[in-house]
Amino acid sequence: MFRTALRNVLAHKARLLMTVLAVMLGVAFVSGTLVFTNTISDAYQNSSAKGFQGVDVAVQAKYQDSKGDQVGKTPDLTQTLLDKAAKVPGAASATGVVSGFTAIADKHGKLIGGGWQSAGGNYWGTKDARYPLVSGHAPSGAGQVLIDSKTAERAGYKVGDTVRISVNGPVLTPTIAGIFTTDDGNVTAGGSLALFDTATAQQLFGKKGAYDEIDVTAKSGTGQAALKSELDQALPQKLVETTTGKKLADDQAKQIADGMSGLRQGLLVFAGIALFVGTFIIANTFTMLVAQRTKELALLRAVGASRRQVTRSVLIEAFVVGAVAGVTGLAAGIGIGAGLRALMGSFGASVPDGPLVVTPGTVAAALAVGVVITMLAAWLPGRRAAKIPPVAAMSALHSAPTTKSLVLRNTIGALFSAAGVAVILAATTMSGSDGQAPMGLGAVLLIIGVFVLTPLLSRPLIAAAAPLLRGFGVSGKLARQNSVRNPRRTAATASALMIGLTLITGMTVMAGSLQKSIDKMASAAIRADYVVSMANRNPLSPDVAEKVAATDGVTASSPLRNAASRIGGETEFLTGVDGSAIGKLTDLTVDSGSFKVGGSDVVVDDDTAKSHGWKAGSVFTVHYEDGKAQRLTVAGVYEGNQMIRGIMLDNATLTPHVTDPADMQVMVKTADGATAAAKDKLERALGSNPAIQVQDKQDLSDSIAQVFTLILNMVYGLLAMAVIVAVLGVINTLAMSVFERSQEIGMLRAIGLDRKAVKRMVRLESLVISLFGGVLGIGLGVFFGWAAGRLVGAKMPTYELVLPWTRMAVFLLLAGTVGVLAALWPARRAAKLNMLSAIKSE
Repeated sequence: MFRTALRNVLAHKARLLMTVLAVMLGVAFVSGTLVFTNTISDAYQNSSAKGFQGVDVAVQAKYQDSKGDQVGKTPDLTQTLLDKAAKVPGAASATGVVSGFTAIADKHGKLIGGGWQSAGGNYWGTKDARYPLVSGHAPSGAGQVLIDSKTAERAGYKVGDTVRISVNGPVLTPTIAGIFTTDDGNVTAGGSLALFDTATAQQLFGKKGAYDEIDVTAKSGTGQAALKSELDQALPQKLVETTTGKKLADDQAKQIADGMSGLRQGLLVFAGIALFVGTFIIANTFTMLVAQRTKELALLRAVGASRRQVTRSVLIEAFVVGAVAGVTGLAAGIGIGAGLRALMGSFGASVPDGPLVVTPGTVAAALAVGVVITMLAAWLPGRRAAKIPPVAAMSALHSAPTTKSLVLRNTIGALFSAAGVAVILAATTMSGSDGQAPMGLGAVLLIIGVFVLTPLLSRPLIAAAAPLLRGFGVSGKLARQNSVRNPRRTAATASALMIGLTLITGMTVMAGSLQKSIDKMASAAIRADYVVSMANRNPLSPDVAEKVAATDGVTASSPLRNAASRIGGETEFLTGVDGSAIGKLTDLTVDSGSFKVGGSDVVVDDDTAKSHGWKAGSVFTVHYEDGKAQRLTVAGVYEGNQMIRGIMLDNATLTPHVTDPADMQVMVKTADGATAAAKDKLERALGSNPAIQVQDKQDLSDSIAQVFTLILNMVYGLLAMAVIVAVLGVINTLAMSVFERSQEIGMLRAIGLDRKAVKRMVRLESLVISLFGGVLGIGLGVFFGWAAGRLVGAKMPTYELVLPWTRMAVFLLLAGTVGVLAALWPARRAAKLNMLSAIKSE
């Protein structure tokens, strides 16, 4: 039986090719994901480990939790603590570390490093071992800065050049005193690093006389654990915590691995979808192969082969196919992993240098996925093959499914579909997070139910296309009849395309609806013409609000200043605003009271008011971060949203209690409205700072839309693999169907159907099947998009369902195009059949 199985694989290698390709693509996706994420993770871990080579023990401030009416805060690491750390017996040296955000502009004023990876720090003394100088000297005073060598190379800077930088708002123009090298992973990955002398860094990053961390190096012969023990005894444990360099490196490696784990899981989900779609092709292929070999299988049964042996022979064929697909998929996956890394570099998101990592686990996973998926999909056809009675099979009668089996299938499908719809509808009545799990369960049940019912649905839906097919004469009539001749085969082929289009349509509906709701929210809640903020969403210096207010043409402006407080034993964040201007800059619906902010009068969003039991006129006590308390009065309760919410009070009331004031954004209204000239004035008033963005309401919506578009395009790209696999399924089914109907096609040719009409018949059959899968997929996608939107709508009052009719039409056109393209080879093959040879074939 083993030799028989191998012979069958070799005999049908052309028909198994598409199956191998389908499984190979899924395996390549899986192995490529593992190679890519392992390579990136390994590169970052090695790079971060180098960064901790000069640190034996790190001293960090311990966050003091909120207690009672006291706001939690992180204490400063003072010079006194640094001196104590440096004097412990096992310490060779102690270095104070100061760090923060620092944007560097290139010579054209553009931001280097994309903002998120733009960092700044301090250069310790005249020679800092952490940052070896390539040229120049240590910085001295606020007028000098060091930049990393990669940034200098990218921007064309050299020692002596003036560079434009920004920490939290105002533009600085220091001179480059020197250029240094670093193993910092962010710099290696395309970011930038600027270094100031310690006093300047402390001033710029709001750490006057203090440090973010103290790095201690051990004397020769002193281990990290021994040094840590000495520091624990010398320093106040209530205020600081010590960590060895090894643990820091291990923790960093774990964080990187955890970060990569999320990316890996996300990519593997899409790989799983491609493999799931591939199972339809595998099952279809082996079902058709078994049907075509009924005489052969019957002969094996007649000469003594048991049912188990017949099933085993089919599974051996599947094993060989899966093994070939696994090996080729692994090779392709290694290429994909290398290609993805190179692609990141071409987009400017380079990663630290390191080798391509192919672990034994990746190899095992690729082979296991290829073999297991193929054998599982082939098990049911193998089991059916074993049930063929020898006598019935010897007569070459391909028995159709019995009425009992069809009724059972339709009943199961109806039950699954009904359960899925019921669970989804129940989930839409729940609050956001509570409804996610039931929604996912309902979606799975509904997809399974629709798949099981697809043979039943195929007849009426394909019949609906009959009027259009009549226009193609005999070819159209034959195409419709062939499409419904074997409903199970049609269902399996169409379902592969349905899965991909369901997910694509659902995501498109969600993205379009969310974008519309955000546009409505921005236009409904904000009267301001512009919002000023840092490009990376870091806090702004209060100087920015002052410069904006002084700009010619500005009629009203208000910073939004956040600060922690304690109210009723709980931490609440306060939002400081300009009480006299905020009413002109926002358009919030007031549920009760009035929108009055000033002195001790505040306004509160409805959710916060409900959680504390407040209403207009309520009085409560707030404890600020400086420990002082104040009685405040709720002047009004407004409807909050995702853009504006919380407790608003006047900055004149809040700021005296804040140690280091910082604004998240500044809202601005101008005399001329949102015009190019007004925007230009604001940007020039802020020194054309590359780290600061000035956005009108449309810009805000567009920036959010860019995120949705990026995510949507990524989803489209990842689901394209599933669509490609579905295309292979259509090609495979048609090719095998042509082979199966060789005699019939020969007879049609003999009675006058020309080659062009045969090609048209196969193409129309493929088109009908593909459009059937497209209609089902788009319909399910719209339903899932609506249901998910109901969950989102519970948290977003402006949410409304938007059906992207144009895109859905494109998706349907895509399904039709897939059908036409997939039929090219099978149609050509059918047209080339020799009619006499075909008529004589069995």
